[in-house]
Amino acid sequence: MTDYNLTTNDKNVLIAMDELTSTTPEELAEKTSMKVETAMQSAFSLSENGLTEVTDVVTEIYSLTSEGLTYAEEGLPERQIMNCLSEPTSMDELKEKLSPKMVGIATGWLRRKNWANIEKGMVVPTGNSDIGEDEKAIASFKEDSQTLEEIGTDQNTIKDLVKRKLVSKTEDKARTVSITDEGRQLVKAGITIEEEITQITSQLLKSGDWKGKKFRPYNIQTPPKPVYGAKIHPYQRLIDQMRQIFLEMGFTEIKGDVVQSSFWNFDALFQPQDHPAREMQDTFHLDTTSELPEEYKEGICDMHEHGGDLQSTGWGGKWSEDIAKRDVLRTHTTAVTIKYLTDNPNPPVKAFCIDRAYRRETIDPTHTPEFEQLEGVIMDENMSFANLLGCLEEFYHRMGFEDVRFRPGYFPYTEPSVEPEVYIDGLGWVELGGAGVFRKEVTEPLGIKQPVLAWGLGVSRVAMLKLGLKDLRELYQADIDWLRKSQVCQLKD
Repeated sequence: MTDYNLTTNDKNVLIAMDELTSTTPEELAEKTSMKVETAMQSAFSLSENGLTEVTDVVTEIYSLTSEGLTYAEEGLPERQIMNCLSEPTSMDELKEKLSPKMVGIATGWLRRKNWANIEKGMVVPTGNSDIGEDEKAIASFKEDSQTLEEIGTDQNTIKDLVKRKLVSKTEDKARTVSITDEGRQLVKAGITIEEEITQITSQLLKSGDWKGKKFRPYNIQTPPKPVYGAKIHPYQRLIDQMRQIFLEMGFTEIKGDVVQSSFWNFDALFQPQDHPAREMQDTFHLDTTSELPEEYKEGICDMHEHGGDLQSTGWGGKWSEDIAKRDVLRTHTTAVTIKYLTDNPNPPVKAFCIDRAYRRETIDPTHTPEFEQLEGVIMDENMSFANLLGCLEEFYHRMGFEDVRFRPGYFPYTEPSVEPEVYIDGLGWVELGGAGVFRKEVTEPLGIKQPVLAWGLGVSRVAMLKLGLKDLRELYQADIDWLRKSQVCQLKD
């Protein structure tokens, strides 16, 4: 018995198990006069020594949802349709008899079950509409909750009903503790329960009461439970780092509204009103509008239609105030910086914005409909394209990217334009945003007389590179294990 290093609690649990043979945690706790947690701690400890077995049994419980209850009484949508069909019937007629929602739900299931075909807006019965397993399953529910065996159906049928949200599934977990043959033999050999000292105190040492007493054994080889200190989310920490870099470089941080008018999001940036980016596949359009700023409306219109007083042809056509008034979720934070420049037209201006933008993107490992963007502008006398490249190169160097280069690019509101790239071992050159000098077609109607250097950088893409992620969605998932183990810093040899 000494080899097992059993505690007093372990011995009490083992003796109780010899009497109970197999029991639940609650019964074991009651038998030993312990808390459930304490009794199970000993049960798990005994199981590691092969003296008990702890078994978890998970039972799947199914019950009808409110919609399922309705269809259990009235019949599935496809069955209700079939009850109305004696001959080919138009979809419109069925919608009048039942409801558009009912017909919409039933149509796919009619074809899937081969009960009817849809031909030129007509529902044509096939003559085969035997009662299906799903109908039998719904009808077999006699109680609020039942197991699969009680319902008497197969797994695939119940899965379909769960997908249709007609049946909900819950899990009932039951835990059983049993004594092993080895545990019984140990009890029969005799277990002596004696007082154990679990903690040495100064009073115990002074009185000498520790002499001749039994001390609880400790396994010093057992690895301690890892302790994770509180930390800022890795993505937020990176955003804070970017913010700090620009603050140290003398920039002012600015904020703006998430909802912007198309005027500030597109028109003020000399983006044509028929540009593909304005279409629904790229932009979240709202059903509200905003008033246009009277002092800039005429100048923007003039610039779009024929280029204003510049040597520019504009975009031609008729500029629409109604289109410019439409509200959108900002597709970039440039809408914030251009409004800030308009309100602060006197140089020098150095401002940046780190905030969220929204686009109708298909979610995949490198795209999400919401993303953070780092936007910045510098407006001052004699600013040049070389100043822009130097500023961006300094930023990326401070972010830890040693090799930076710039590739020519195109954006509707800057000329010249570039796309900054950094070199990553194993990936090569990676593009991280866009930059350029605002065109005069942008600045002139807004009363901005000095050159404006501007850039928009993808924060999430930088985060993926810095954190070694392959899926952008990991930045937004609440994976506590990843958050705990993420490195705050790494010491170099």
